[in-house]
Amino acid sequence: MDTTTHTTTHTFRGLATVSFFADDLAAARAWYTEVFGIEPYFVLDGYIEFRIGDHEDELGIVDRRFAPASGGPSGAIVFWHVDDLQSTVDRLLALGATVHDQVRERGHGFATASVVDPFGNVLGVMTNPHWLEVTSA
Repeated sequence: MDTTTHTTTHTFRGLATVSFFADDLAAARAWYTEVFGIEPYFVLDGYIEFRIGDHEDELGIVDRRFAPASGGPSGAIVFWHVDDLQSTVDRLLALGATVHDQVRERGHGFATASVVDPFGNVLGVMTNPHWLEVTSA
C-alpha cells in the first residue's frame, strides 16, 4: 500500500488513534475487553489496541511507563493522521508548540509524536496506515 497518497490538501486528515495510559496493562486489557466485548486486535510489549465503532476507530492502551511526560500535560492523547509527520511537527514547533513526545517509530508503518500547544494542551499527530486503509475504502 502506498501510504504517501494524499486525498486532501488539509494537514490534519482525521482522527487516527486515542491513547490512554494504565499502570496495570493486563488489568486494563481485561477491563476494556469486557467493556467492548472483543479482544484487542494489536498487542505489543507495553501496548494494546482495540478497533471499535463503525469506522474502526483505534483506542490504544499504553503501559504508563511509556508515558511521554511526568508532572506535565498528560491524559488521553488524541492522534490526528497526517501525511508528513516530521514536517507537521516542525511546523507546530515553529508556531510556538513545544515537544511533548518526539517522533517515534511504533512499527508496522505507525509513527507518533505529540506537542504541547501554547495553551497547555497535548496535540498528537501520527502516520497511520490503518487510517489510510479505512479512508480509501
